[in-house]
Amino acid sequence: MPADLAVIGLGPFGLPLAQAAVAAGIPTVGYRTGPEAGSLSAADLRRMLSGGFRHATGPAELGRVRTAVICAPTPRGPDGALDLTQVEAAARTLAAQLRPHTTVVLESAVPPGTTEEVLRPLLEAGSRLRAGRDFHLAYSPSRVDPGNRDVTPATTPKVIGGLTPACTESAAAFYSRLTDKVVRARGPREAETVQLLETNFRHVNIALVNEMAVLCHDLGVDLWDVIRCAETKPFGFHAFRPGPGVGGHTVPQDLTAPAGRTLRMVELAQQVNSQMPRYVVQRAAALLNEHGKSARAARVLLLGVTYKPDLADQQGTPAREIAVRLMELGASVSYHDPHVPSWNVLDRPVPRADSLYEAAADADLTILLQHHRTYDLQGLSVKAQLLLDTRGATPTGAAHRL
Repeated sequence: MPADLAVIGLGPFGLPLAQAAVAAGIPTVGYRTGPEAGSLSAADLRRMLSGGFRHATGPAELGRVRTAVICAPTPRGPDGALDLTQVEAAARTLAAQLRPHTTVVLESAVPPGTTEEVLRPLLEAGSRLRAGRDFHLAYSPSRVDPGNRDVTPATTPKVIGGLTPACTESAAAFYSRLTDKVVRARGPREAETVQLLETNFRHVNIALVNEMAVLCHDLGVDLWDVIRCAETKPFGFHAFRPGPGVGGHTVPQDLTAPAGRTLRMVELAQQVNSQMPRYVVQRAAALLNEHGKSARAARVLLLGVTYKPDLADQQGTPAREIAVRLMELGASVSYHDPHVPSWNVLDRPVPRADSLYEAAADADLTILLQHHRTYDLQGLSVKAQLLLDTRGATPTGAAHRL
């Protein structure tokens, strides 16, 4: 059966989109732009395949669909800016197959202006078609929250910004098959800037509570109780919680090329958040010292090395830097994570604890970096010699909290 939708880029944004489309009964084909690295389980992928999803056998299949959505990853480049290499490659591949009346949507995280100034010229040059006249072109920020069972594509409003009003309506017609609400932006730049604001909002607010965590520790104040009380305010406050660092696939953008404007608040937030792994190690060393032990030769167990709870995804996880810094201090590091069967740091395998309670009892210090739901934190707090909780997940008084 010919596909109605092509998802180009089967990573953390493309796979969930394909999953939602298949669930909605849309014949979908996926086209890889690199290794698949999403948060879907093997069972999810099997259900997609049984529902009609299939991988493209070649670029020619991209020319047989009504809608093509580019979800190629845009990691940070050496200069700190988003690397659009895979988006550009996807555009060139699609352009060679593009047919009139196709709707093309970009969902990758990109700087404002990318749809019109990067994607559009590549599609037009490769297809000899005109965007807005021969085919529809739009941008829609991806709104995926991996592992969140309370948020589904159907209940998540989708923002659409088309090159022309007709482009917006064509993209809206497609997304209305997936979601209960479509929000129309003025154009692609506005839609791209929605993604910029949403991503930076998260990072700036996490940076604020991370700074508060350091301050409250110095003052002897229980930050977690402060947050518990503050979030009862029914207006003007949204609760964020500190942690050992910020991972994930969406990175803050403090330089919004091609405009070249620096967002000072985001730049500061990046500096604060990037210091958290170092701060966790400092706290760990101080705890060991307070209990008559040195970080050198100390046995340290890291619990949860993924960037988000109950997922196997390690993209940007602060656990890696924390492990490196502990090793540099001379600590003997091991880990436990129910979703990660093996873990390498500095190209060396890190020993994995098979028996969690025995490992916690044997370790001089156990550090909770990610709160997977399978962890019995009350039990762990009893077994562990020392427990540092960077997520505020343990019962009050059961551990040392960040």
